[in-house]
Amino acid sequence: MTPQNPSDDSRWSDLERPPLNAAALRRGLVRDGGLYRDIEVVARTGSTNSDLVARAAAGEVEEGVVLVAEEQTDARGRLDRRWSAPPRSGLFFSVLLRPREVPVARWGWLPLLTGVAVATGLARAAGVDTALKWPNDLLVTVGGEERKAGGILVERAGDDGVVVGVGINVSLRADELPVPRAGSLALAGATGTDRDPLLRAVLRALEDWYGRWRAAGGDPSVCGLQETYTAGCATLGRTVRAELPGDRSVVGEAVALDGDGRLVIATGEGVREAVGAGDIVHLRPA
Repeated sequence: MTPQNPSDDSRWSDLERPPLNAAALRRGLVRDGGLYRDIEVVARTGSTNSDLVARAAAGEVEEGVVLVAEEQTDARGRLDRRWSAPPRSGLFFSVLLRPREVPVARWGWLPLLTGVAVATGLARAAGVDTALKWPNDLLVTVGGEERKAGGILVERAGDDGVVVGVGINVSLRADELPVPRAGSLALAGATGTDRDPLLRAVLRALEDWYGRWRAAGGDPSVCGLQETYTAGCATLGRTVRAELPGDRSVVGEAVALDGDGRLVIATGEGVREAVGAGDIVHLRPA
């Protein structure tokens, strides 16, 4: 990791993309009785998730530490996919959580909870309607077309820890997109692309939803998570193909989420299959 250095002129090489201010973020987010213990901002690292998982395993950090990178050089998504973005063009951060009050069987709701929190925060701070593709993609509409603008990666960290990682394309221009069907908040018509208020809004929404979920013992129905995710999920009601481990696939209509956060697919043979892991492809528009 490379800490930010105020004397490094390269931090201001793109004046439309100013650096984040760690001290200001701490003042706004770290409080007595709150979730967050520290907000760390580094100029560059391979992966905030990998860094935080390693530090948690070594016992160096407590719950509520947030690691933010202005640039990631080895960022990972689900299925070990790699992606990159220009420095300071997005929000790339990870949070260490220790949901000891919640049975491990319910930890599968954490990527869905994070998606709800991100969508909530971006709606408030950027005026962008973010849809959720099960289980971990963030979708925006650009020119009438549904595009991926971010993703979520959740990894175990020791016996009682989970690192939640989020990547969001904020100010990427069309010529900077990693693939043509990618998107960004700017291209989706965001009312603002200042990353400071965006990050604050997302982290506050994450703190709120995590607190509700934890207080309910992880019960997604009691805390309202299942209903809220269902309402914002772009996958439900679509014909999808689930590409599953073992080179198996299931095609059908995504009809529901079950109590464990799995996607229920109704096939043409009249079978309902609950999918807990796999790659989902939307086969037709909503």
